[in-house]
Amino acid sequence: MTDRFPALLRLTTLALALAVAGQVSAQGLRNTAQLTSAPAAAGVARTADFIVALVNSEPLTNNEVRLRVQRLEQQFSQQGRPMPPRAEIVRQVLDQLINERVQMQHATEVGIRVSDDDVNQAEQAVAAQNGLSVEEFRRRLNAEGVIDTSRLRADLRQQITLQRLREREVEGRVKVTEADIDDHIREQQGGGDLASLEMNLGHVLVAVPEGADAARVAELQARAQRVADRARAGEDFAVLAREFSDSPERNNGGQFGLRPASRLPDLFVNATRTLANGGIAGPLRSGAGFHVLKVIEKRQAGLPDMVVTQTRARHILLVPTAQLSQAQAQEKLATFRQQVVSGQARFEDLAREHSQDGSAATGGDLGWAAPGQFVPEFEQVMNALRPGEVSQPLVSRFGVHLIRVEERRQNTLSQRDQREVVRNVVREKKVDEAFDLWMQDLRARAYVELREAPQL
Repeated sequence: MTDRFPALLRLTTLALALAVAGQVSAQGLRNTAQLTSAPAAAGVARTADFIVALVNSEPLTNNEVRLRVQRLEQQFSQQGRPMPPRAEIVRQVLDQLINERVQMQHATEVGIRVSDDDVNQAEQAVAAQNGLSVEEFRRRLNAEGVIDTSRLRADLRQQITLQRLREREVEGRVKVTEADIDDHIREQQGGGDLASLEMNLGHVLVAVPEGADAARVAELQARAQRVADRARAGEDFAVLAREFSDSPERNNGGQFGLRPASRLPDLFVNATRTLANGGIAGPLRSGAGFHVLKVIEKRQAGLPDMVVTQTRARHILLVPTAQLSQAQAQEKLATFRQQVVSGQARFEDLAREHSQDGSAATGGDLGWAAPGQFVPEFEQVMNALRPGEVSQPLVSRFGVHLIRVEERRQNTLSQRDQREVVRNVVREKKVDEAFDLWMQDLRARAYVELREAPQL
């Protein structure tokens, strides 16, 4: 979709609920897709409902379009953004609703199911992120006139379904190679040359004597091919280099050492620049003989310093079981929180005694974490805490947590960590591109009949 306001069409139930509670930031809204329904604005007469489109014989109604358009207009107003023409908003909303309907139908076909427990967990996560119980959270939403409980749960179920479908059909199939990372860095640096590329290659040379006849050349080529085959099969390249190589690097396991690509032969660079670490190239023919190469390490030099805010936190994790329900785990952690806040107990002591993960031995210490290291539902709550502050019990996909932030710092990432940041950026871009192509194909195979134009 190439609309001018895709972000607003992609705000989730979770984001809207957090915004109502007054504790969501612009960053929290960045990667989401709105699915909730809001009541008609006060004083606006409700029009008679009718079908505006059929999606594989399933009706899409005028009221669905109208309610989504109202929410978008409210978002534009709250953010102080200029309003696109209403006709454009209506067109985009109708298209988005059709896409959602097609995806939900496909999810049913491939057997994706969302249980009541999944919805309960999502609702509890939203409530916990606002420091509220589920009951308090529902009362807050009802008081604000945003959404009733049944609609909220239905929209959470749809959001979970669509996310699982995206993970199954798109995200799990996207791969990011080291070459993808290098290409992205070169694009950001404004050049496509190899000036900033550094490589450490393993090298086996099977030398061809000057004046060797065709039979001898063929024999040596076959020898180099056997080396390459054994390297690709996983044999230790250093051992192969010491046994077969005629080059001076053989005593160093065939390694040149990390050096700028400009200091390596063009033949070697061109053959390996698109390979990931561990990749094998060859045999390659040069005037000296046949070469087999392995990419030991490859990195893009000259990345600008990247400073991030890191958080050091502790947590206590309780995993619900048949003997300990999720509600009981939350109640137990709420008791722990009260003990810590009142000074009756130390957080680290409770973590050592009760936490059900590997951090228990260190008093729940999770170490220094950069953005994106934890699952979103955990990280959003952690980021909202000040040093020394203890969260309310939080439900995540791993269980129920109690979090305390110890301290924060600004830290310059290493080259390796920066490449991981770039990897995530590239992956997100590739996932979006793959999703658009997948959605186009899914939509093309659906039967969509447009009926009456929406009336708002």
